[in-house]
Amino acid sequence: MDFLERYNYWLKNEYFDEATRNELESIKGDEEEIEDRFHTNLSFGTAGLRGKIGAGTNRMNRYTVSLATQGLADTIVSRGEEAMESGVAIAYDVRHYSKEFSEIAARVLAANGIKVYLFEDIRPTPLLSYAIRRLNTISGIVITASHNPKDYNGYKVYWEEGSQILDDIAHEILDNIDNIMDFSDIELMDMEEALDKDLIRYIGKDLDDEYIREISKRALNEDIDKDIRIIYTPLNGTGNKLVRRILRERGFNNVFVVPEQQNPDPDFTTVGYPNPEDVRAFDYAKALGKEKDGDILISTDPDCDRVACMVRDKDGEYVFLNGNQTGALLVEYILSSRDRAGTIPEDGAIVKSIVTGDLSRAIGDRYGVRTLETLTGFKHICGKANEFDRTREHTFIFGYEESIGYVYDTIVRDKDGVIASMLIAEMAAYYKRQGKTLLDKLENIYEDHGYYLEKLISITLEGVEGSQRIERIMNSFRQEPISSIGNMKLSSTIDYLKDDTGNPKSNVLKYIFDDGSWYAIRPSGTEPKFKIYIYSRGENRDLSMEKIRLIEQVTMDKIEFIE
Repeated sequence: MDFLERYNYWLKNEYFDEATRNELESIKGDEEEIEDRFHTNLSFGTAGLRGKIGAGTNRMNRYTVSLATQGLADTIVSRGEEAMESGVAIAYDVRHYSKEFSEIAARVLAANGIKVYLFEDIRPTPLLSYAIRRLNTISGIVITASHNPKDYNGYKVYWEEGSQILDDIAHEILDNIDNIMDFSDIELMDMEEALDKDLIRYIGKDLDDEYIREISKRALNEDIDKDIRIIYTPLNGTGNKLVRRILRERGFNNVFVVPEQQNPDPDFTTVGYPNPEDVRAFDYAKALGKEKDGDILISTDPDCDRVACMVRDKDGEYVFLNGNQTGALLVEYILSSRDRAGTIPEDGAIVKSIVTGDLSRAIGDRYGVRTLETLTGFKHICGKANEFDRTREHTFIFGYEESIGYVYDTIVRDKDGVIASMLIAEMAAYYKRQGKTLLDKLENIYEDHGYYLEKLISITLEGVEGSQRIERIMNSFRQEPISSIGNMKLSSTIDYLKDDTGNPKSNVLKYIFDDGSWYAIRPSGTEPKFKIYIYSRGENRDLSMEKIRLIEQVTMDKIEFIE
């Protein structure tokens, strides 16, 4: 069927509820909108589903959620009774329809005879990963769109190790989805019936308690200034209770929460785009910081798997630390602390993504810790932790990527804003005891290892036309790479779609220059964006910044002429 046939099928079929059909009636005659909603199915991949909420095959709604869940159910049933009995853990965030979508997923699984452990209320995404490992489930689902705007939602699938699914499981689920001929073939068990039959159980606060105890065990220092003044905002998301709790239990006495952003708000009224990677998300936190004389501002995204911070400088202004800077600070703090304690394993490893900066590698080398690279995404980063469980080749210490995701140790196999918030607060308090801010410590690291600077450029290109332009941009760079920029000569190119890199194939291009500077380009896997990652290396800040400027200018000029 073409998109208009799909639209009319949904519009006229009484299987779809009245609200859905009324919504579709309201766009009758708007061919552009109809095409966007029905030209394809919402893509299911290793990131699960993510898209705008609404009626249509290319939208997040009760029907696309039930379809994805039936594909997952068929995958689990094919593994037999033991897998069905081990079950699936399900968590959800604060977004519109998140609770409803979680219950629909639970009901589909129950109708297939699969046990479900459903969180009783909103929870951070990393707690879902912890729950899978603690409850020994075969799989997990979290309903979240992470840091996307309010009109988005998503559906992420995890496997038994507690990390997001990789291509093998994703392809199996997708094959099963493709074999479902009609939405009406999908059965949903009544919620009360599923509870009565013990096919659905609620997860309560006991698991929260275990999780917090495990995080507390991973504190690194007690010789810290616990009077440090911390401003925290969960951006109206799921982090409020558990981040505040871990900071309280670590003994921090001056934690101030942004009042306008502490409670759940699916419309993110005070922030709009609830992404702490965007410095504008800190506006309310900065105002409270000025009022309370805050030393550091910490923000987690709505599902609390990512975290960013700002630090007060000597002039009393707040300076944003990007993901590369925070990651390098955490690597230095973790390794130096463990070096003093004599607890760095001989086979220890730091894992980062291919588009994350190289400063942590220099730090790791100093402490005798190897740095490994994976494709973007914590399904790959924590996939290394899973691999190490099997091979014993390395001991996973820390994983991170430039998009403000961090995980320490292996109790959680995903980025974790709760444990990262604790470590950032502890790290800031440790250096404050020494009379330093995190900005001072970062400058010390640059002085020791060189000025590794960076810039991320995101270009939003929505809809069918946008995705086609992204494809043309990638093709142009792939076919005609830029051979030199200023005095920097291209020394090597890595095409992760074609070259044998030891990673799964991915549409990423990386261009490395003879001075160690480089840039990479890729389409986002979760948003309608094209991303350019620029990294420079120089003897001083000015030289390194000039290299960033030159790379940006030349790459953007090339993109501008690609229609």
